Amino acid sequence: MNAVAELPASVDAHPVLQRARQDARAEGLPYAGVVPPQDAWALVQAGLAQLVDVRTAEERKFVGQVPGSLHVAWATGTALTRNPRFVRELEARIGGKDPVALLLCRSGKRSAAAAEAAAAAGFTNVFNVGEGFEGDLDAAQQRGHVNGWRRRALPWTQD
Repeated sequence: MNAVAELPASVDAHPVLQRARQDARAEGLPYAGVVPPQDAWALVQAGLAQLVDVRTAEERKFVGQVPGSLHVAWATGTALTRNPRFVRELEARIGGKDPVALLLCRSGKRSAAAAEAAAAAGFTNVFNVGEGFEGDLDAAQQRGHVNGWRRRALPWTQD
C-alpha cells in the first residue's frame, strides 16, 4: 500500500511521518524518526520531503546516487572526517530548520548520526532513511544483497 496516496492537510499529519515519530519516541531516538526507503521515495515524489544524501562526493560518484537528491556530506575523505559545517550547510540546502528532510547514507548509520546532530541544532523534521543506499551486510560481508535503496529497485543513477 502506498501511504502517500491520500495527502493530509499538513505534512506533519502524514501517516508515514506520524508512525516514524511514534516509533522514534518509543525507541528513544533523539531525532524525528526512521522512514523506510520506499516510503521515503513516495514522500519525495509527492513533494512532501527533500532527500538529502549525506555520503561523500566519491561515494555518490562511484557507487550511485538518487536523481534529484540534495548533497550535504556528513563526513569527507577516506578517513571520513566529520564535516564541521554540516548543520549550516543542511539548513542552507533545505531552506531552514523546519522542512521535512530525509537523510540517506550507505547503511543508515551515518545518516542517523547526521539526523541526531541536526535535531540537536534545532531541526524539527529530520528523518533517517532506514537501510541506507546499499543496505546491511550479508553473510559474506557485502552490501547490496539484503536490503537498501538499490536492492529495493528505487531510482538511482551512476556517473
